[in-house]
Amino acid sequence: MIGIFGGSGLYRFLDDDAVEEVPVATPYGPPSAAIRIGRIEGVDVAFMPRHGDEHTLPPHRINYRANVWAMREVGVRRLIGPCACGSLRPELAPGTFVVCDQFVDRTHARESTFYDGPQTTHVSAADPYCSQMSGVIADSARELEIPVVEGGTVVVIQGPRFATRAESRWYSASGFHVVNMTQYPECWLARELELCYANVALVTDYDVGLEGMPQVPPVSADAAFKVFNDNLDRVRALLFHTVTRVGEQPDDACANALSSAIVHR
Repeated sequence: MIGIFGGSGLYRFLDDDAVEEVPVATPYGPPSAAIRIGRIEGVDVAFMPRHGDEHTLPPHRINYRANVWAMREVGVRRLIGPCACGSLRPELAPGTFVVCDQFVDRTHARESTFYDGPQTTHVSAADPYCSQMSGVIADSARELEIPVVEGGTVVVIQGPRFATRAESRWYSASGFHVVNMTQYPECWLARELELCYANVALVTDYDVGLEGMPQVPPVSADAAFKVFNDNLDRVRALLFHTVTRVGEQPDDACANALSSAIVHR
């Protein structure tokens, strides 16, 4: 089963007439919404909007642990986390899709591990995204003639506010590609449960501190959501195309993340 977290603007994905709605209780409290399970060309797909059905959960209030745990409980082994993002590079124009392969965490006070003790683990974070799944997403975008950049660093900010111009200049000067509010700890928690996780980020705006361009107006939620909605059909087409090509989880680094991470007492 392939899992998909819906981001800002993506609250429905599967055909409602052929969907089983599955509420899941977790040790970490309720997830953002019930999981909807359906099929796409014979592939079982589980969908959950990470912000809730009506976007009632801001990024810092999402119960990421419950969401990822619930996905595993219904049988998901591979997760796709589409999201909206701001561009930190002049060449990454709104409407571009970026398949991120690295994150930088600038959040705080988020529950970001399943291992709070007494069992301790130190899982490698060198390559936090599943390279095989990321490749499938990028190939799918190219097959659909969707502009895509394969590889990039997303800096994850706390939210719900957008960055200041000074922060944005700092992120851009640091070499990061895009900025988002939800990739951490969602991506990381999947790795702790030995699930594969891949991202595709839709650029909805140029971030405010971008150098080498005319003065960028402040980011607004209305403007970002408009770009996302204008591209929603392409997002859905890309996800539908991808899930039929991902395949079962291989015996890879994701599936064996805990093999050398557990501290034995």
